[in-house]
Amino acid sequence: MKIMPNRLDKGFYLYQDEFEQKALKVLRSGWYVLGNEVSSFEEEFAAYTGGKYCVGLASGLDALWIAFRVLGIGSGDEVIVQGNTYIASVMGVTINGATPVFVEPDEFFNIDTSKIEEKITERTKAILVVHLYGQASNMKPIMDIAEKYGLRVVEDCAQSHGACFGGQMTGTFGDIGCFSFYPSKNLGAFGDGGAIVTNDAGIADDVRVFRNYGSEKRYYNKVVGTNSRLDEMQAGLLRVRLSHMAELEKDKRNLCKRYLAELKNDNIVLPTIREGATHIWHQFVIKSERRQELIDYLNEREIGTIIHYPIPPHLSEAYQYLGIERGSLPITERYAETVLSIPLYNGMTDEEQTYVIDAINKFE
Repeated sequence: MKIMPNRLDKGFYLYQDEFEQKALKVLRSGWYVLGNEVSSFEEEFAAYTGGKYCVGLASGLDALWIAFRVLGIGSGDEVIVQGNTYIASVMGVTINGATPVFVEPDEFFNIDTSKIEEKITERTKAILVVHLYGQASNMKPIMDIAEKYGLRVVEDCAQSHGACFGGQMTGTFGDIGCFSFYPSKNLGAFGDGGAIVTNDAGIADDVRVFRNYGSEKRYYNKVVGTNSRLDEMQAGLLRVRLSHMAELEKDKRNLCKRYLAELKNDNIVLPTIREGATHIWHQFVIKSERRQELIDYLNEREIGTIIHYPIPPHLSEAYQYLGIERGSLPITERYAETVLSIPLYNGMTDEEQTYVIDAINKFE
């Protein structure tokens, strides 16, 4: 049996008729950019998150860098972010000329809130919270620190659609929540897509103008903006998937509940969930000191895995100019050497999951 780490086609076949009908409706409409599907999705997704406003964008990365742009954070400013995130989080900061200041993660793979204050300087302007792998971060101390020092809070929710802390959904705590709808996400499109969620009407207006060449009215440009618009096709298809999010989330939770209960091997460490937080399981991430051996063993049994992520941003070639040496973030670096995502996707069968569980449990 061959098991891929992810199967996007299964997510399509779950609601094939609805997706195909929606695609034809959009194609036949004759309106493909910033039309009814986008505006309807924005309203529905804002309601889903509990936020007041949603603005659709072309990608999750665009959501991040546009968020810092409209907040006026740039050259000379510092933004605190966890060290073990995907590099796009950091790019959202540096595209604007600001400097990332890295903080070590906690045992839940999210930012260690006890280590934030020591990183704050007179140049610190914001905290970028990343809800990694689908688990909500520890938001109360983060918001307390932000209030104490007058800092902006941007949430990277690329992997946390639907995750809550204290009953409140990620993306609605800070000034701006940034979402990705890349196909592998729990709320995935059939191409690139992203959005910003905010409770601030002014920020929402600024993002709407900025995404459309800086234009509020056609050919009348208020600012030097960009072209970052969620298109009608992706918005329409996202509306279909959004209508099924409750059942999709339940499916993932059940799969991961079984992993947590049945995976038993001293060579791996299972993920844990923080009290007060929910996990929507974008990935099921284990740790192993014998990771490469485990990868090779599973490959022999045609079980695919992915490392999220093998190179932390501060050690990437792209950010060598920051001058952060190996060993500066030992927990981040250790995670990069030990984390492994095992197969997880909507539509995964009991037979497929049993095969994965049995294989991992027999690894010696």
